[in-house]
Amino acid sequence: MRAMWKGAVSFGLVNVPVKMYTATQSHDVAFHQVHRKDGGRIRYRRVCQVCGEEVAYDEIAKGYESPEGDLVVLTDEDLAELPVTGSREIDVERFVPSEQIDPMLFEKSYYLEPEKSGVKPYALLREALKASDRMALVHVAIRSRSTLAVLRVRDDVIVLQTMLWPDEIRQADFDTLGDLDELRPQELAMASSLIESMAGEYDPDEFGDEYREAVVAVVEGKLDKGESSKVEEPGTSSVDSGQVLDLMAALQRSVDAAKGKPAESASTEDGSSGKAAKKAAAKSTTKAAAKKTAAKKATTKKAAAKKSTSSTSKATAKKTVAKKRSA
Repeated sequence: MRAMWKGAVSFGLVNVPVKMYTATQSHDVAFHQVHRKDGGRIRYRRVCQVCGEEVAYDEIAKGYESPEGDLVVLTDEDLAELPVTGSREIDVERFVPSEQIDPMLFEKSYYLEPEKSGVKPYALLREALKASDRMALVHVAIRSRSTLAVLRVRDDVIVLQTMLWPDEIRQADFDTLGDLDELRPQELAMASSLIESMAGEYDPDEFGDEYREAVVAVVEGKLDKGESSKVEEPGTSSVDSGQVLDLMAALQRSVDAAKGKPAESASTEDGSSGKAAKKAAAKSTTKAAAKKTAAKKATTKKAAAKKSTSSTSKATAKKTVAKKRSA
C-alpha cells in the first residue's frame, strides 16, 4: 500500500509519527457507457446551459444556489479566506467510551502505521485504548479540510475513522411505527424464541458478493465464446461535432492542409460541400494524371535524344579510327 498522508498523533506530551493508508476498497464491477451499435465509449462535455458552449476547466467557478433560487459565485479570493488547515497533526480531544459513538456516524476508515521512531509510543497508545475500552476523539485535516474522527484498535492496528457531523444524520420520523403497547407478550416471546433459534457467530468467509460473482461469470462466458471486440481508439473515426463527415470532403481538407490552402467547410445539411469536395478531388486527380502523362513524354524525348547523341558519338569515333589507319 502507498501512504496517502503522513503526520503524527498528539495526546498530552506524547507524539506518535504515523503514516495513513486507505483501509477499504470497492470491488464493484465497473461498467462503461457505450454505443450499443459499435461499442464506442460515451463521453460527456461540460456545456453551459445558458450559452450552450463547452467550458474549459479554467473557466469553471464554484457556485452556491440558495433555497430561494439565488446563485452566488465564489471567487478564488473567497475560497482562500475559508478556515482550511494544512496541519499534519491528529489532535486527541478526549478519550470517550466506545458505546457512546453511534456506528452510523462513521464515514471512512484509514489504517495508521507508526514510523520507525514512533513504534513504542504507538504500541503504548494501542494497548491503552484496548485496556480502557475507549476511543480517542480527534480532529484531523485530510485534503485541507478539518474533520472529526475517532481512533480505535482493530487487529492490533490503530484505525482512524472519520465521522459525519451530527446534523448530517437524518431523523427517521415514521408515523407507521405504531406504539409498543400494542404488542402482546406472547408475540414478543415468540419473536425472542425465533431469534434464539437463529443465533450464531459472524464468519465473513461464509458470505460473498453474489451479484459481482454473477456479473463476472456472465462477462467471462461471453469472452470464452468470442463475444467481444477490440475497443476503438479515440480519434480513429471521422466525427466532428457529432456529425459524420463525408469521406471525400475529409480527404480534400487533408490535401488542402498539406498544401497550405485554407480548409473548406466539412459538410452542410444539403450536402453541397460534399459535392464540391468530390468535384475538387476529381479535378485534382485529372491534374495529377496530366502531369504524369507530361512527365512520361518528357522522359521519352530525353531518352531518344540521349540515344541519338550516343549514336553520333560512336560514328565520329569510327571515322577517327579509320583516318588514323589510312595515315
